[in-house]
Formats: sequence, C-alpha cells, structure tokens
Amino acid sequence: MNTLTRTTVKDFLIPYVATFVGCLLVAIAVNAFFVPFQLLSSGISGVAIIIYYIFNMPIGMAIFLLNIPIMIACYKFMGRNYTIVSIVGTGILSVLVDATAFLSEWHLIHDAMTSCITGGLLSGIGFGIIYKYDGNSGGLDVVGAIVKKFYSLEMGTAVMIINTVILFWAAYLFSLEKAILTFVSIYITAVITNKVVLGMKQRKAIIIISSKPEKIAQLLIHYVGRGVTFFHGEGAYTSQEKQVIYSVIKLTEVAKVKAIINRVDPQAFMTISDASEVVGQGFTLPLAPPPTKHI
Repeated sequence: MNTLTRTTVKDFLIPYVATFVGCLLVAIAVNAFFVPFQLLSSGISGVAIIIYYIFNMPIGMAIFLLNIPIMIACYKFMGRNYTIVSIVGTGILSVLVDATAFLSEWHLIHDAMTSCITGGLLSGIGFGIIYKYDGNSGGLDVVGAIVKKFYSLEMGTAVMIINTVILFWAAYLFSLEKAILTFVSIYITAVITNKVVLGMKQRKAIIIISSKPEKIAQLLIHYVGRGVTFFHGEGAYTSQEKQVIYSVIKLTEVAKVKAIINRVDPQAFMTISDASEVVGQGFTLPLAPPPTKHI
C-alpha cells in the first residue's frame, strides 16, 4: 500500500472513528447523568429523552426515528457524502445510547447540579470530537452544520439557539427547576463543543488606535507574522485623523501582541474580539512576503 493510499484510507476513517468516540461519550452523558435526574440533553437526543419519559420508548430508537426527516433535509442541503456520514452517525448514536442504558441505574452522582454539569462537560467533549474531525451524530448536528455552512456560525452556538425550544418544553412537562438545570447542561455543552472544535486555533480580531501605527504594524508583521491593514479614521472628540490598525491573530499570540503594544505605546487603545472564521493569507494560505521598497 503506497503513501497516497494510506493517507486516503486514513482521511476516510477519521470521521467515522471520531463519530464513534464522540457518540460513546454523549451516550454515557445521557444515561449516566441526565436520565437519572429527568434532565434533557441537547438536540434531538433531548427530544428523544422526552419521548422516553412519556411513552417509555427506548431513547436510541426515538433518536433514529426522529432523524429520518432530518436525513432527507441533509441530502438536499449538504450532499451525498455528508448524508452518508450523518446516517452512520445517527445509527452509531442510537445503538450506543440504548447499549449504555444500564448506566441510568448506577446513580454515579447523587446531586442534580453536579450531574448536569458533568453531563454537559462530557457531551460537549463528545460533540466537539465529532465536529472537529468532520463527523456528526445526526439530529441537530446536521441543522448546525447547515447553519455553519451558510452563515459561518459555530455549530455549538447554532445548536444552542435551537435548543431554546427544548428548554420551554422541559419547563412545561416537568418543572422550572428541571428546565434551568437542562439549560445549564446545554450551555456547558455548547461552550465545551466550541472549545474542543477550535482548541488553541481560535482566532482573534484586533483593532488598535495608536500614535505610532507604523512601528506597531511593522512589529506585528515581522515578530508575530501576521498581516496588518490600515483604516483611516478620525477622532470624534479631537477631530484628529488617525490610522486604525486591524489584524487577525491566533489565541496563543494575544499575549505577545499585548506586550508589543504596551512597549511601543502604553497609551494605545485596543479591542480584541472573536473571529468566527478566517480565510486567506496567513491562515488558510501562506503569508505573502512584504513588498520590497525602492528608494
């Protein structure tokens, strides 16, 4: 088997392996930490848990049945290959949830708040592993992927918005306390999902207003290795023209940039915000060398 073939097989298997590992963690979270306290998980599995509480239908079976119309939408919007991964992911999650159903009888944790936090952490790690390696477990994962594809919104955030409906459902069927605990677990799941997916590759957009823009820009280019753009601005109070520095950096470069700004111009004004997605030179493409200045 040549190197190209091995690489192709590896790329093919990774999403399925990640989906299995992630689904196993989610299944454990559902049965070991959510079901014993009548809590709901995020996504379609949360709806499946509600069906389990009301009709005593196995959660895994409910997940599979609820995913049928979603798979049809997946094929329409995401294509054949993604649909195949989604169907496999749905099957894996359905089987694993029912296979680990015995964990609900173990009562590993005796406090509802601790259980919802633990379940949220575990399911967040599970979903994060699935998303990070381009797998999915069906359900709202597919809806989140569609939203991310067209609106560049992180999957965890997209699914979090959709899960709000589940919270109202939980409050109506059970109690406000159960809904609040469910919210806590869903929020933790969304945050951890984003952290696992982005990891230390998270990007930050910085805007700097300084009296020494050229010097700061050169240091960012040569010592941080990031592109810099100047915007022309004007102070509303002073009416003075200013050059506004804009750049996108890695999360791990924030401290270095702060040190540079503080050394060059301690009076500089700087804002740092999250960049949802970055495409272009310095990130998805190599940074172009600076043009040679002719004297």
